[in-house]
Amino acid sequence: AAMLDLGTAGTAALSAANAASAAATAITAASRASHLLAVPVDRRLPKIRIATRQAAALADQRIVVVIDSWPADSPFPEGHYVRSLGKLGDADAETAAVLLEADVDDRPFAPAVHACVPPLPWSFQEREHLTLQPHREDLRALRVCSVDPPGCRDIDDALSCREVVAADGTQYLELGVHIADVSSFLLPGTAMDLEACRRGTTTYLVQRRLDMLPKPLTEDICSLRGGVERLTFSVFFRFDRDTGLPAPGHAPRFTKAVIKSSAALTYAEAQALMDDAADTAPLTLDLRAINRCARALRRRRIEAGALTLASPEVRFELDKETSDPLDVGMYVTREANHMVEEMMLLANVASAEAILRAFPSHALLRRHPTPAPRMFDPLLKACNACGIDIDVSSSRALADSLDAAVRPADPYFNTLLRIVATRCMSQAVYCVSGAHAAPERVHYGLAAPLYTHFTSPIRRYADVVVHRLLNAALGLEKPHASLQDSDALKAVSDNINVRHRNSQMAARASVELHTHIFFRKRAAEADARVIRVRANGIIVFVPKFGIEAPVLFEEEGAAADGAEGAAGAEGAKGAG
Repeated sequence: AAMLDLGTAGTAALSAANAASAAATAITAASRASHLLAVPVDRRLPKIRIATRQAAALADQRIVVVIDSWPADSPFPEGHYVRSLGKLGDADAETAAVLLEADVDDRPFAPAVHACVPPLPWSFQEREHLTLQPHREDLRALRVCSVDPPGCRDIDDALSCREVVAADGTQYLELGVHIADVSSFLLPGTAMDLEACRRGTTTYLVQRRLDMLPKPLTEDICSLRGGVERLTFSVFFRFDRDTGLPAPGHAPRFTKAVIKSSAALTYAEAQALMDDAADTAPLTLDLRAINRCARALRRRRIEAGALTLASPEVRFELDKETSDPLDVGMYVTREANHMVEEMMLLANVASAEAILRAFPSHALLRRHPTPAPRMFDPLLKACNACGIDIDVSSSRALADSLDAAVRPADPYFNTLLRIVATRCMSQAVYCVSGAHAAPERVHYGLAAPLYTHFTSPIRRYADVVVHRLLNAALGLEKPHASLQDSDALKAVSDNINVRHRNSQMAARASVELHTHIFFRKRAAEADARVIRVRANGIIVFVPKFGIEAPVLFEEEGAAADGAEGAAGAEGAKGAG
């Protein structure tokens, strides 16, 4: 939630309310006295006393308040009403409150930002993009496709696979990861660059997307849509045809390019193509070859100690007119999802290695700190109650323990343990290489000594910085001054860490909001798992809807002794 800075004026989304037991009387009294107590969304914050002549009109509103002072003799700080976000419970008003609490900017881009975007319609120009850029390869004849969630319009990445023969006659598979060349349009120091840096990331809510960059860039000029020519930053890997792994002695090859994607597929469409044994179309064969390599990469990562973690993800079906949720359920992950994930991980690791070689003290990396043993206490307590042994001494030991923690009669039990394990860890963060010794740069969850983000420059500013570092490393352009200033890079890193965290908070809150809206007019019964036991009730998780909530005991004394319960120890029936 957005924090109120009591030393200065702070804002938060608030619900104005009087005593619930005498609402009508309180409204009348408050109107006369022109005073209300505003109740913060974040219950850790105190109620705020405000003076207003609009008391009756504000009683059922979600409002914004500024704290002005906190008198020494008052139990409440004093503030003043700024504006109303709308009626309590209204989806738009509650979404506005979510964004305020998470400090996510949803204002439209300024004219100066739009002025930096090339005019539409934009198209590839042979002379401008190839003749005058001899370093850019013409890959329009290469068979390329993208695989994304349904409805995706900001397509960052695409994949390719072709057979190549080395000078000694050895045959290899050459896998290409093609990423939108955003840095060719987003120039350092421009109004658009400063705004993208400030926003840090795109925020995905249930019903809309808050872009880091203007839509003409994200959905058209840079989006790797099917059937159109687009600029890319591509990286190629040579794979051994037998093992399905990168061939020893062949380093990744980065290049600027232009592609023409053959198809923009959804995960379901790509999976259907790969599963259809009768389909022998060239694109389908490419997907199967990429998937075979992805399986081998995944096996190698897991053998090295990479963790397969989990988080409760749900999908919504929305009414096209009202955007109200019509249905909610668990997000389905297919093998096609894993295929794309492995290719992105491979490209990100290669990018981290390349920029660190070129800029040992100025590379922007992403590290996942090794958790302190005490951080796993909730997982260890839950597993102990279930009679399961968990070894958290290393990522490999934890991965092996989680793989072995299964219950044949309860297929979701293992997933729930992985959710608990995920919550025990700190988040991965961006950092500048020079500020950390090599052991501190590792990515614990991926079991990778080096990692960064290269594959999503449309929606993450960190990837834009990495693209600029790679440009300089390849000698395509001189490094901008900001890339050689450790303090400036650290400031960028710190900001995108905050913006990424805020974006995740807003996305989770949006899911919770729309889940509440879905159940506001309907009831449902579903299996739930007990994940904690308290003195006055239990905390349950409902996998079908991704809901975690308390169920209070109605009778006093019926509760357990407050000890931590077994994760998924019982399959309870709970109302959604």
